[in-house]
Amino acid sequence: MNVQALPMHRFIDHNGTLITQLPNWADLETLVGFYQDMVLTRTYDNKAVALQRTGKLGTYPSHLGSEATGVAVGRALKANDVFVPYYRDMPAMWCRGIGMEKNLQYWGGDERGSDFAPEESSVPNRDLPFCVPIATQCTHAVGVASALKIQGNHEAALVMCGDGATSKGDFLESINCAGAWNIPLVFVVNNNQWAISVPRSLQCAAEFLSEKAKGAGIPGITVDGNDVIAVYDATITALERARKGKGATLIEAVSYRLSDHTTADDATRYRNEDEVQTAWQYEPIRRLKTFLINQAMWSDDQEHQWQEQCKEQVELAVERYLNMPIQAPETGFDFLYESLPQELHAQRDTLINKAMRMQGGKHG
Repeated sequence: MNVQALPMHRFIDHNGTLITQLPNWADLETLVGFYQDMVLTRTYDNKAVALQRTGKLGTYPSHLGSEATGVAVGRALKANDVFVPYYRDMPAMWCRGIGMEKNLQYWGGDERGSDFAPEESSVPNRDLPFCVPIATQCTHAVGVASALKIQGNHEAALVMCGDGATSKGDFLESINCAGAWNIPLVFVVNNNQWAISVPRSLQCAAEFLSEKAKGAGIPGITVDGNDVIAVYDATITALERARKGKGATLIEAVSYRLSDHTTADDATRYRNEDEVQTAWQYEPIRRLKTFLINQAMWSDDQEHQWQEQCKEQVELAVERYLNMPIQAPETGFDFLYESLPQELHAQRDTLINKAMRMQGGKHG
């Protein structure tokens, strides 16, 4: 079944054709900015995969096909809102001001990549770090949103997850609490049709995952996750509703995972290539580019210049990442417990001695 044929909130179709009047906020500068953001994140994504293939990065989850959802969410959040991401959320985090090198550092195996609070800022960055366990970040978001409600500052939290997470108890318990407690929380589900190798059709019998909102007593909406305008429009509406004390919202953004689940996966084992090729016809970047060109908002010269700028930005981030000082190996012990158990002290010392031998007597 072609899920893109289902009725859902959208403004431009896969041919780049405007099918309903644009919202008032959708001016030229904003739409071009969305396009530039998506192109930049895809350029970064391609480079990150290449780094993993050459042994310079660990297992990495591609964002290929989900750029519109990430960019829209990142741009919709205000500085004082709290973002609770999952592992495929680099585009949104970058839009929130987190450097690409931090993302590379994290997937390079260095937990300092999760330490991205700005050194000098009048607004504290309260966003949470990446969450790899499935759906557990939803429960964290409930706690965050409950605190925001108690503080009464008219701020909101937003949590993202994949379609597979909606089959977990953590997700269902979280939307239930969000509805019962009337907290300022927005759930955004990146429905990319695949929970690793499990297709959407085997996860849930409902036509839309947003229907799960009914049981929690909160509004649910399904948007075209390949239409950045639609995702942004739904997100700013839900966030404003949350900030006004009107409670939570569940947004399902329907897209398609054009990549493997991660670089440790081989999707050809379980996915039909014809299906993937069909999905490429609906991908978000070409869609918005076609619309902008048709509206005389973008040109080939602009495209070439921006592609070059994207490559330069990404290469600078990679250079910063590769030049970061290596973390001392014993930190794997130092930050595991508040007080290191006595029986692990000998293992820690052995690791330090081994590292010193490998480095010719130098350490740290």
